[in-house]
Amino acid sequence: MADSPETDDDTLGSVHEREALRRIFPRLPESSVTVIGPGDDAAVLAAPDGRYVVTTDMMVHGPDFRWGWSAPYDLGWKAAATNLSDIAAMGAVPTALVVAIAAPATTRVTELEAIADGLREACAELAPGCGVVGGDLSVSATFTIAVTAFGDLEGRAPVLRSGARPGDVVAVSGPLGAAGVGLRLLFEAGVDAQGRPSPERAAELRRDHAEVVLAQLRPHPPISDGPLAARAGATAMLDLSDGLALDARRVAEASGVAIDIDSSALGADPLAALASGEDHSLLAVFAPGTELPGGFRHIGSVVEGTGVLVDGRPYDELGGWDPYVGWDGRSG
Repeated sequence: MADSPETDDDTLGSVHEREALRRIFPRLPESSVTVIGPGDDAAVLAAPDGRYVVTTDMMVHGPDFRWGWSAPYDLGWKAAATNLSDIAAMGAVPTALVVAIAAPATTRVTELEAIADGLREACAELAPGCGVVGGDLSVSATFTIAVTAFGDLEGRAPVLRSGARPGDVVAVSGPLGAAGVGLRLLFEAGVDAQGRPSPERAAELRRDHAEVVLAQLRPHPPISDGPLAARAGATAMLDLSDGLALDARRVAEASGVAIDIDSSALGADPLAALASGEDHSLLAVFAPGTELPGGFRHIGSVVEGTGVLVDGRPYDELGGWDPYVGWDGRSG
């Protein structure tokens, strides 16, 4: 089968796993910490710090993405970006990814190649030196991509959610609310009788509302600002994957404090900034008087109490992203 001419119509069912992997692996990014890469039963990575930060995340067709909106390249980019952001939120430098894909047998190999291109270019732009060191390919009726990411703390202590103290400064690096606005526009574009989104309308939205739609489909989290925050002495940090208010509450609960957010620092649409998920920006807390590093900007403060406040008043309308609730607000 490997000697057969390649065509754009080749599917996983027609070429089988070995040939698909032969075509995909050369497109994947290499890791700067690889000792032994793909080809054996497992990769071997260098661990200069003696410790590794590890995270994993899945994207499942339906609850997490939809082909009518996302191109394969988008999916590869977002799968990398969301995991890189979690590593950065610990103050670590991303070093390696392991990628597993379960796809219908009718999936074209060129679609997997485009996913590999998205993975490669996301790593090159967001986390140079990070690469794919292995993974798995299987068959499933529902397309699923799972990524495990590794990071190097470079001798620093990890930045946890539990270190915020009253008087500390709350800051954000990256956009707030853009991905949620983009998702709402995509969903409002409508679906057909089978519940499938319209790729034609999605293409129009990508053209006419590129900034917010691409913030949803192809996020650009500020990966380098995670280690910068750690070097600046950040006392707490996390990735804003589920929404500012919801994620700020997680820091508040872990630290035994309240987070008071200044609505005037949230831009023209504070509600979208508070309630929208999937921005994958970084929320960090710093000691008073710290010069904020990188792209971080002041949005609030840590105070005595519990939960989230907005302009000093309790804020309970947390909103945010929940994979167990459909994009139309219904469970499932």
